[in-house]
Amino acid sequence: MSDAAPSGHPGRGAPVSLPAAAGLGLKPEHFREVLATRPALGFFEIHAENYMVPGGPFHHHLERIRADYALSVHGVGLSIGGAGPLDEAHLDRLAALLDRYEPAAFSEHLAWSSHGGVFFNDLLPLPYDAATLARVCGHVEHVQERLGRRMLLENPATYVEFAAAEMSEAEFLAEVVRRTGCGLLLDVNNAYVACTNHGRDVHAYLCALPLAAVGEIHLAGFACEADSLGAPLLIDSHGAPVADAVWSLYDEALALTGPVATLLERDRDLPPFPLLLEEAQRAGVRLAARLPMTAVA
Repeated sequence: MSDAAPSGHPGRGAPVSLPAAAGLGLKPEHFREVLATRPALGFFEIHAENYMVPGGPFHHHLERIRADYALSVHGVGLSIGGAGPLDEAHLDRLAALLDRYEPAAFSEHLAWSSHGGVFFNDLLPLPYDAATLARVCGHVEHVQERLGRRMLLENPATYVEFAAAEMSEAEFLAEVVRRTGCGLLLDVNNAYVACTNHGRDVHAYLCALPLAAVGEIHLAGFACEADSLGAPLLIDSHGAPVADAVWSLYDEALALTGPVATLLERDRDLPPFPLLLEEAQRAGVRLAARLPMTAVA
């Protein structure tokens, strides 16, 4: 694949994109409330692996919700950074899901989660070196060609690093974007968590990312623990409200990217839906403030 970003999805015409609005992760606990209240949101996001079956109640509700809202599909099982080849059966199921719902965005993680046929319930870190870069780019290109669309790659939350790394994470992501034409899913919480855990300057990290390629932003809450030496260790838990420091970093990100579709993630300790909606609307207010003013006749 050439270094230039693709101008459209192969065989599918011009690319689509999420609206520059706030969205929520769609949870089964909220299906009925979403359908009953039709909340003022720009989009919903699902985890692909929860919908890789031909039928059932999840599809029954998603088909009705998809009729009224844009959709983002977020994968957690491709193991883009894995040492072995991609799981073609998994990729086939993913392609069928995307063909069925035609989402505005598809994203995956810069991580690995399988090895030698064994799958782990974790998104594990990569060594940022030339060999890994070549492997990840090959996987990203294969996914994009198989799915017929540009994918977004998410910056990870990490807790350990490889001493033999040859480049920074931001440099690695920028090179993947340059070589493959993929986009970036900027997870602001992951950036804050990883930089805190590794003692990096999160502002410098943010500025070093390929921000022109950002197609979606994620916000989430973290848990604060301590490592064996008593130093702060932040965990990307998705089980708490967004921290004030992450909101501040989000404001900084928007100043650099302009308004970009923003998802509030919450996967554990779910509060009542109105509270989630209220938190998502905090992002919506920030996005609206950065949208261009329309002329009044």
